[in-house]
Amino acid sequence: MNIEMSDSQEFATAHDSKRQLVSTQAGSAPAIRETRNILDDKGESSGICGVLLYVMSVLLCIITMPFSLLFIFKVVRQYEKVVIFRLGKVNAMAAGPGLFTFLPCTDRLQIVDMRTFSFDIPPQEILTKDSVTVQVDGVIYYRINNAVMSVCNVDNVNRATRLLSQTTLRNMLGVMTLTEILMDRDVIAHTMQDTLDKATDPWGVKVERVEVKDVRLPLELQRAMAAEAEATREAKAKVIAAEGELNASRALKEAADVISQSPAALQLRYLQTLTSISTEQNSTILFPMPIDMTSAFVQQ
Repeated sequence: MNIEMSDSQEFATAHDSKRQLVSTQAGSAPAIRETRNILDDKGESSGICGVLLYVMSVLLCIITMPFSLLFIFKVVRQYEKVVIFRLGKVNAMAAGPGLFTFLPCTDRLQIVDMRTFSFDIPPQEILTKDSVTVQVDGVIYYRINNAVMSVCNVDNVNRATRLLSQTTLRNMLGVMTLTEILMDRDVIAHTMQDTLDKATDPWGVKVERVEVKDVRLPLELQRAMAAEAEATREAKAKVIAAEGELNASRALKEAADVISQSPAALQLRYLQTLTSISTEQNSTILFPMPIDMTSAFVQQ
């Protein structure tokens, strides 16, 4: 009975250890890479030749002391990191910034700039969804957040990011109308940033900001849009003038109705008109004559 219980406990312990190992491997990829790096440094996965070359390089540096100190130390600036290839194999973690050591015989260095880069997207001639040809340019800001991935996963990370930004801009604007391109620049910038960020993540690149700078239209289209806008404004002006005439006629009709109810009001209006004319220092004074005085002559 005790033997069976001990066997079950050993089985449960082994099962828990295996489960913890699987969870650690699934949730901590950098730890796995660091473990592989340690194995490579010990020579367990580099082969006998790699171990011999590593040992010979260390012995050579020790023998040539202190002259070898001029070669095994290197300093990189605050905004730089160094990817070290030892016998062709990359270390999991990039060195720097600051002072670090390396073996001149077996190590090859590649310095990576970690600052933010800005790139002007050249004007792209795009045919929109409503068959309008436009030229659109923009600017993109990106930086390298993983030096090892930027060196190992892509040939030229800067050139690849710039080419991808041009292609993404053309693909996005090709399915949009001219009105959407002119009015939704912020939406286009955010969507393009998310798309580029997902595409460049395996390269160790972080896209920080994307802006659409200018949308250039053909001259013929500019003239047509200007003529359309001018015609629209003229039509609105005519409608406004017609509405003003209509309101003025209604006001005059109401004023005539009020004056017709009191004949003395018309005489007061005459005197008020004469007063306004005399204040302007005119040499000619007009006396309005009521139309009713001529009605008798017309009837005869």
